[in-house]
Amino acid sequence: MSIRLGYQIPNFSYGTPVSELFPTVLAQAREAESAGFDAVLVMDHFYQLPGIGTPDQPMLESYTALAGIATATERIQLSTLVTGNTYRNPAMLAKTVTTLDVVSGGRAVLGIGAGWFELEHNQLGYEFGTFTDRFERLDEALQIIDPMLRGQRPTFEGKWYRTENAMNEPRFRDDLPILIGGSGEKKSFGLAARYAQHLNIICGLDEIPRKRAALDERLKEVGREHIETSYLATVILDEDGDKARAVQLDAMRARGFDVDSLSAEELANLDPRVTRMFVGSPDEVAKQIQERVLAHGIDGVIINMIANGHQPGIVELAGKALAPLVR
Repeated sequence: MSIRLGYQIPNFSYGTPVSELFPTVLAQAREAESAGFDAVLVMDHFYQLPGIGTPDQPMLESYTALAGIATATERIQLSTLVTGNTYRNPAMLAKTVTTLDVVSGGRAVLGIGAGWFELEHNQLGYEFGTFTDRFERLDEALQIIDPMLRGQRPTFEGKWYRTENAMNEPRFRDDLPILIGGSGEKKSFGLAARYAQHLNIICGLDEIPRKRAALDERLKEVGREHIETSYLATVILDEDGDKARAVQLDAMRARGFDVDSLSAEELANLDPRVTRMFVGSPDEVAKQIQERVLAHGIDGVIINMIANGHQPGIVELAGKALAPLVR
């Protein structure tokens, strides 16, 4: 498994009828595959997230969508970024991702995290609990899921979950990889060090060196030297960098930023450390990601292109610009 360049699809508000929604998703996945991306990833949410849209905007169930994408692609790996552990029984989740692996011919990755979106839990009837509760549950879940992915039959009795000789057949392989996503230097990184092959880090750009050092400490504590890392980045890209920056302003207005009060100089110097967006022409975006992310010891990037990734050709531009940075 290697995800040096991933394409996340977090947005399904394309201005199309529902009948054209999933074809637009498939078109992005195929374009990512042909442009050199290693993986296509979708969010595991039932409502759209704050900062991207309103809760009632379109949101597809993740594993059903990934299974559909699997039938329309050949090479690209398939994952959530990331599965909310609180939404599924862990043995059922092991079965689900293993089935995706069988359906896709060995291309599934289990992306998993503790879960955080309280509105979904409250409105849909999932137990939210405390921060500590959610990480206790994730730790227990991984003690069940990891062996089930490897062909073992775990018997487990915990505070939150139990299994008895839990079977998981069929499996395409016994080394289906686990990706953990998060920013917590002790809990998330500790679980990644124990169970994962990949850690996707979500943090401010200025925090990357500290996060990288914290992961090294967690790995040392469990006797491991390295797991693959990536950074989640929002990209707005166009052949015309000025057009990309205009798209950025529209996207920031939609996210509640008061960009219209900024001076021309301030607009020209919008910092991705604040906006968490990498914006411009393909060459400009590649330079930003190289200098601000990869130069600090992160192995790769997973990008989303919320503003214009659904427009034909945009994902291809991103792939051509970014793939050479991570190979």
